[in-house]
This record gives sequence, structure tokens and C-alpha cells, in this order.
Amino acid sequence: MSPVPDDPVPVEVGRTAPDFELFTHDGERWQLSEHRGHPVVLLFFPGAFTSVCTTELNRVNNGLDQFGETTVVGISTDSPFVLDEFRSVEAFDFPLLSDHNAMVSEMYGAKYDSNFTPMNLDRISKRAAFVVDGEGVLRYQEVLENAGKQPDFDQILAVIEGL
Repeated sequence: MSPVPDDPVPVEVGRTAPDFELFTHDGERWQLSEHRGHPVVLLFFPGAFTSVCTTELNRVNNGLDQFGETTVVGISTDSPFVLDEFRSVEAFDFPLLSDHNAMVSEMYGAKYDSNFTPMNLDRISKRAAFVVDGEGVLRYQEVLENAGKQPDFDQILAVIEGL
């Protein structure tokens, strides 16, 4: 697993996207840098089986053909076992990655800071979307504070089309 650097470089459009390695829903290693050559969309989401997350990922899955040759992945702090069940129940055609320690969410500025719900959960991803081009450069970022909102998929698709 990729550790968070002691002094991380801010994630910004136009900079190289931080590389990371996580496990997929089926326990396979997945590393961002191994997907160079075509765009990648990273969709961080707070939790499997929740209503807004289920709606978001089904929207993406139902329109997956609009993403063309782009690799789409969902990322949450759920365990690979929960993500495997979520993916199976919802029949998603793209991988879900487990950021169980929230290290990648934190690296990308997409982690709640002990203020998610009155329970003060501190290991939850914010809903966020990032587009990384085929050279590994970040071309779009959207981090939402309100977990009830959806990313701007029209803008995400426009960025992909422009690559």
C-alpha cells in the first residue's frame, strides 16, 4: 500500500496525479501508474450500500459507454469484502477499490476530518471525482463537502472528450 508522504504535494489540476496502490473488490492490487496510456476517472464515495452512493455508481455504470476508453474506478474506505458484495448486488462493470485506511482519500484531499455525521467518523471518503489523463496528469478535480451532492458528470465527460 502506498503511504501518504510526510509533506504531500497538493493535488492540483495540471500536476501529476499522486500514484497509489490499493486492493480491488476481489483482492487484486490496482496501481494508478499502471494505467498510463489512457484516461482514468477516480470516483471517491463515502460508503457502499448508501442511497446517494448507489445512485451515483449506477448512473456511471449505466452510462459507462460514454466514458469510451477511460478506466473508471470507485474508491471508498469500505473493506474489499463489502465492496465485492456491493459490486455483485449492483452488477457494476468497473472495479471498486478499498482505501480502508483512508490514506489515498487523504492524499487526494477527499477525506472527512472527524466530522462526518454526529458520530464523528474519521475514516470516510468525501464524494469526489478526478480525471487523470493518459500521461498521469490531473485534468479535473471536484471534491464535495456535502455527501448528498453528485459530481458534475457533464463536466467530467467534457474533460474526457477534450483529452
